[in-house]
Amino acid sequence: MTTRHFQFLTVLLILSPAASALAQADPLPSWNDGKTKQSIVDFVDRVTNEESPDYVRAAERIATFDNDGTLWSEQPFYFQLAFALDRVKTLAPEHPEWKEKQPFKGVLDGDLKAVMAGGKKSLIQIIAATHAGMTTDEFEAIVTDWISTATHPKTGRLYKEMVFQPMLELLAYLRVNGFKTFIVSGGGIEFMRPWTKATYGIPPEQVVGSSIKTRYELRDGKPVIIRLSEVDFIDDKEGKPLGINSHIGHRPILAAGNSDGDLQMLQYTTISHSPSLGLIVHHTDAQREWAYDRDSHIGQLDKALDDAAKHGWTVVDMKRDWNMIYPDE
Repeated sequence: MTTRHFQFLTVLLILSPAASALAQADPLPSWNDGKTKQSIVDFVDRVTNEESPDYVRAAERIATFDNDGTLWSEQPFYFQLAFALDRVKTLAPEHPEWKEKQPFKGVLDGDLKAVMAGGKKSLIQIIAATHAGMTTDEFEAIVTDWISTATHPKTGRLYKEMVFQPMLELLAYLRVNGFKTFIVSGGGIEFMRPWTKATYGIPPEQVVGSSIKTRYELRDGKPVIIRLSEVDFIDDKEGKPLGINSHIGHRPILAAGNSDGDLQMLQYTTISHSPSLGLIVHHTDAQREWAYDRDSHIGQLDKALDDAAKHGWTVVDMKRDWNMIYPDE
């Protein structure tokens, strides 16, 4: 803080009791006091204090966040997969052959084991059938409608209500302190962009994700972009640093993830790059959310958990460090 800013703040606090109360308010109230919370606050203080040797100019205060399992829940399967499965059911009347053809038969029969038995190939088939063959505007409208109405099978909440209140606070806290916050997710970029601004305060241009190929054409004299059934880019594991480089153009000074899919992003942000902070959201609360890590088929956290101590990453224990999970609590 500069001398001028300090003098202004001092006068403001003397003249305004309300301002004084605001200054003393905890910016991260859903985070329990302890080493985890303090590591975040200390880092932000260091990089925003002009007199600190770790001061970072606002233009370089880039923070990247994984989405699934980091900003919202991801069990019992990724929420975009839930969207794709719902789309299969919606489109089924137009495809009677799906009743006897896997993986679509498994979706229609409610047999997820049969769906997952086909592995990556089956998932690509489902994504191709449900996410392509339309314009980007049409797809955005479909996603917007789904995210506003679809509910989770276990909690009964809207999927968009299953965001983590502590992470919403962290995003806001960083932005107040001059950070620019980005999503860097393995999820589809055009699946996330329609709703991230309203949910996280992150505009579409600050969302990096996986994508399918597209084509420009004129339809009835109107320019449109058509979504094709071919994968263009997978923003996961090694793809995350590549996505950050091509979309953002700055190396982050803070990265947050929850799985081995975020390992390379954490490495890229922190190793031989100082000041920096790596955060890992560790799902340890089976009562309020889910508890899983090394053996999970979704959001597996193994190698990154082992590497956390070696690289000084902060591991967020959800059960210990968060006094609430979802905003409606």
